[in-house]
Amino acid sequence: MNTERGAAVRVQALVKRYSSGNTVIQAVDGVDLDLPAGASMALVGPSGSGKSTLLHLLGGMDRPDSGQILVGDCDVTKARGRQLVAHRRSVGFVFQRFHLLPALSALDNVLAPVLPYRTSFDKKERAKALLDAVGLAGREKSLPHKLSGGQQQRVAIARALIAEPSLILADEPTGNLDSTTGEAIVQLLFDLRRNSGTTLVIATHDIALAAQCDVVVRIRDGKRIDSTPVTRPDVDDVLERIARLR
Repeated sequence: MNTERGAAVRVQALVKRYSSGNTVIQAVDGVDLDLPAGASMALVGPSGSGKSTLLHLLGGMDRPDSGQILVGDCDVTKARGRQLVAHRRSVGFVFQRFHLLPALSALDNVLAPVLPYRTSFDKKERAKALLDAVGLAGREKSLPHKLSGGQQQRVAIARALIAEPSLILADEPTGNLDSTTGEAIVQLLFDLRRNSGTTLVIATHDIALAAQCDVVVRIRDGKRIDSTPVTRPDVDDVLERIARLR
């Protein structure tokens, strides 16, 4: 596997709290994570366990109250200004609800993250190539409402890859899709990740998706319960362990 583009991820003693009235919610509570460059990790756990918050912290979209996040050479917890912007540009996000801009075509949605910046590649050619890679050649001019949910998620994956990210963060990427479409999206996401060598972190309820990652981390009440490396002969055992959270 080509891991040249992937960034190693290390999280130490990470804490994030939110206030709701007089109540303090410990969204992330002393979490440690360690993921080699080019590897994949699934964060699994009940709704409200802190998975999405962890992704937002890794991507620099939110700041922790304490702890450290290292993504490649970047200390995300200390990054400010241009350094923080550069980190965010090095991360590709895939969301459950796609978040496509309704007035833009599929091609323009893929282009949107890189339009304000200089790049080492031809933006339009790369966007077209990515749409082809996700199975949407010929649909470049289609508006989101003309695409199925699975097709919209394919556009979102292409958009996440446009800036050649070193890290992809996917938050319940199959959550709004039927099982057949979800399986196709999962296969696509992992195929693209293997081809690019990008590091991948997925928050998911889908235990079959999680078992395809290199490591599965169980989260509950903001805490890491355990971490299970996945080898192909162990998939059934991993599925059984993850299912215990349900």
